[in-house]
Amino acid sequence: MEHSSTHLLSVILFTPLAGALVLLFIPRESQILHRLVGNCFGVLAFLVSLPLMLHFPTGSGDYAFRETADWIPSLGAKYSLGADGISMLLVMLTTLLGMIAITSSWSAIQQRTKEYYILLLLLQTWLLGAFLSLDLFLFYVFWEVMLVPMYFLIAVWGSDRRFYAAIKFFLYTLAGSVIMLLAILALYFNYAKTLPQGAVGTFDIPTLLTAAQQFPDGLKIWLFWGFFFAFAIKVPMFPFHTWLPDAHTEAPTAASVLLAGVLLKTGTYGFLRFSLPLLPANAALRAKVIHIVIALSLIGIIYGAVVCLMQKDMKRLIAYSSVSQLGFCTLGIFALTPQGLAGSVLQQVNHGISTGALFLLVGVLYERRHTRLISEFGGLATPMPNFAAIYLIVSLSSLGMPLLNGFIGEFTILQGTFVVSKTWAAWATLGIVLTAAYYLWLYQRTMFGPITHDANKSLPDLNLREYAVLLPLVALAFWIGIYPKPFFAYIEKPVQRIVQQVNPGFYARSGSATSFTSSTSIPPEVK
Repeated sequence: MEHSSTHLLSVILFTPLAGALVLLFIPRESQILHRLVGNCFGVLAFLVSLPLMLHFPTGSGDYAFRETADWIPSLGAKYSLGADGISMLLVMLTTLLGMIAITSSWSAIQQRTKEYYILLLLLQTWLLGAFLSLDLFLFYVFWEVMLVPMYFLIAVWGSDRRFYAAIKFFLYTLAGSVIMLLAILALYFNYAKTLPQGAVGTFDIPTLLTAAQQFPDGLKIWLFWGFFFAFAIKVPMFPFHTWLPDAHTEAPTAASVLLAGVLLKTGTYGFLRFSLPLLPANAALRAKVIHIVIALSLIGIIYGAVVCLMQKDMKRLIAYSSVSQLGFCTLGIFALTPQGLAGSVLQQVNHGISTGALFLLVGVLYERRHTRLISEFGGLATPMPNFAAIYLIVSLSSLGMPLLNGFIGEFTILQGTFVVSKTWAAWATLGIVLTAAYYLWLYQRTMFGPITHDANKSLPDLNLREYAVLLPLVALAFWIGIYPKPFFAYIEKPVQRIVQQVNPGFYARSGSATSFTSSTSIPPEVK
């Protein structure tokens, strides 16, 4: 297959949008047809993305399947798409969770189904656009418009405090986006100064980030923090996390799956794609920046886990767990080692799988009992044994049990962190212990013990549709946990490219550039 002339990425990007357009012409009263069309395009969006994974050139760290067309020539903005191994895995995660989220909504949404499925498909389109864009102007457009469908999904189909949660989500993320816009303009105009008089600038991401390596550190540090705040809010890192529990608690199940599974990953993806290349060259200044980010990551890991132990609402507990678990991802990124970076990317995928499954499980209980309070449950393993079995597997996956996906990601991150700082790794390990505590305690309180509420005695076990949305995630958890090599193969070359860019000479010092697992030297600027 010719990887430079195909339009595969455009097909992947616009298939959900095509579904949204089809739904516009279906009468509002045809709810069954809305569900059928929405589910068909959800499945189709996943199927058309499979060739991307099957034909992806794992031996190259460059962008594959590139597409470029003029868009706004006067600004130098182009319709430019491309995917490396990192963005490819996140695209596959988006299409998979998008399909599962749409399928999970069949009986949960009974009102305004037409608008609901349109918004889900639009959200998936804008998320895909953020991962595939190689033009900074195009990236910012997708980054901004993804807020709109999520806002309405929370505000219209959410719980009691949905308006408060939706507005808080929108304002937080918009504030970060405005700061990032200033950084984008500064990057664009400072690059334009290096061009001949009258030449049009460019928003091409590889070109701008390569040129930024020659900028003075005083400018680069401002650019770094400009992008950092937008990505930190979206992750969200401590102390920018307070919008997340409210948004998750009030959002419908499908929106929570996409919010936790994919939308938060646009922040960690931004750190990888933009923030790392903008780190200052001066060793002392770079070390100061890295230590600040690492400190925030470690605080988030431990703080999020401790707060989980105090929650009474199941959904709110899982929301705070994302603050803790994504702290591992940012820790791995800013350790600046190949192991840390590779583990971070894989852990982003793992978090989407495990946390997405947890929100689906809570959604199953909410459809049956219309409550998420932990105190309302207990002894559910008796009437719902199959539910309890899947819930146990997913919980063990999230807390990092060996042979499940979470263990591989966390172990690789800790390996990459340990060679830089044993102290960082020790504090992060405390987060793993606390994670086991709150997940196992939650499982004990809901699945074991006597049935204290009569309404729980006759709860039906999982139906065929619920098996269909949960079992693929369970299978992936085992696959990554037992045989992660294919996933690391996609990540290895892009990680090498990033390390060579942000740590010049790293592989020369370690004596190997063939595999991230063979590099154990410590970057001197973070000692």
